[in-house]
Amino acid sequence: MKPLPEIKVHPDRPALDNRPLAKRVGLIVLATDHTTEPDFRRMVASERIGVYVARIPYANPTTPRNLRKMQPALTAGAALILPDEPLDAICYSCTSASVVIGDAEIEAAIQAAKPGIPVVTPPMAGVRGLNAFGVRRISILTPYTVETSRPMATYFAERGFDIASFTCLGFEDDREMARIPPAALVDLARQATHPQAEGLFVSCTALRAALAVPGMEQAIGRPVVTSNQATAWNCLRLCGDETQYPEFGRLMTFSLGR
Repeated sequence: MKPLPEIKVHPDRPALDNRPLAKRVGLIVLATDHTTEPDFRRMVASERIGVYVARIPYANPTTPRNLRKMQPALTAGAALILPDEPLDAICYSCTSASVVIGDAEIEAAIQAAKPGIPVVTPPMAGVRGLNAFGVRRISILTPYTVETSRPMATYFAERGFDIASFTCLGFEDDREMARIPPAALVDLARQATHPQAEGLFVSCTALRAALAVPGMEQAIGRPVVTSNQATAWNCLRLCGDETQYPEFGRLMTFSLGR
């Protein structure tokens, strides 16, 4: 073998950018999640906005008891996302767990590791999205069981929404929820929307519902807000990105304060 060359240290270090990317979105997802990362890659990530992911333990079936078990892992999960560096927003991507644990408790757990960072949950973003449309009488569609759907109904009712109808699909495994075809969600949206509802909320970050929003809106002739679409919209606006993305539904053309 030939002798190795001398390794030299270059005398001048290059000037550094403030950040590799201008904005940072943290994302905490379930260990079993198939959908959130691809959705955020499509809707949020860009040459300006980076999406940084941590996964936390989760075991099916999707019951209120199992969902609540994730709460202790939230602080450690948040701490793993760019340790000691600030973020522009951080999202906990589980709609049903956010309802069971509570937005305030989730925010406290995440901010224990990331003080002062705006925290987004899917139901919180869903409420903001429905408010942006100015709708009060809504239909809700979830893939969950009746037991897991009940806290969702309470969450939206407590925030002033009149629930005209609530339809659930009875699934217990979030990995199966992710296998529901987007085209099937369009048909389900048509069937689940009450004639007097002003809009539809489709719950669950496992569902590939963000891909189906334009089709659902066309099918029912009313606004549709879904979990991943709403959190993506919320995170984009917190990053100062006001770009309109109508291919992901009408909500993605609104400002956060609308």
